[in-house]
Amino acid sequence: MYCVWCDGLCIPEMNWENLWSMGRTKTLCNQCENALKVIEGNRCKKCSCQLKEKQYICSDCMQWEQRFKQDPLKFNYSIFNYNERMQDMVTRWKYRGDYHLSCAFEQIFIETFKNTFAFLSKKVCVISIPLSSERILERGFNQAKVLADYLIPKREEFITRVYSEKQSKKTRKERLATKNPFFLTKKVNKPVILVDDIYTTGRTLRHAAELLLENGCPAVYAYTLIRS
Repeated sequence: MYCVWCDGLCIPEMNWENLWSMGRTKTLCNQCENALKVIEGNRCKKCSCQLKEKQYICSDCMQWEQRFKQDPLKFNYSIFNYNERMQDMVTRWKYRGDYHLSCAFEQIFIETFKNTFAFLSKKVCVISIPLSSERILERGFNQAKVLADYLIPKREEFITRVYSEKQSKKTRKERLATKNPFFLTKKVNKPVILVDDIYTTGRTLRHAAELLLENGCPAVYAYTLIRS
């Protein structure tokens, strides 16, 4: 196998810690794999951002708590920090249409999901954050949908999105002030796990969570690949 990022050979290291996973296909070489930084240590229990001090939640999440009587999002769990290598990978994957690069994240996305959401019953709904039709035409695929399709239970489509300006072009203040771009196509009466690629301010996920809670959903969680 060759690395999906640098095209170098993927040679797995032999040791007792990874011997059990030797049968799995390796998609990144050791050097590229090590360039990605998994969030470790103390993290915000609400949004997964890395915390230097021994806090329970970060200042951003404290503001969300103050903004709502009850935060519509139970919590978000992210896997990676948005370091320089991850930014480069997202640019090629998300904005330059390198669909195959998704497989670099498949195994860790599946395993972390199982460990993080094992406390929920099997009667849970997985929903990917949708893109507008205009954005789909521009990018060729929805990266959140790709990630959600790795998971069990099977992804369901209960939310649609109208056209909106790219979030990446907006300031934090502009993102927080955006109107809800989502519409519900069917009511959901079981807990939902929203899947997206990046958690930035949390506004997009909370827009979707608010809509779901207003229409009978009992609880909303989020699962994202990256915490920026």
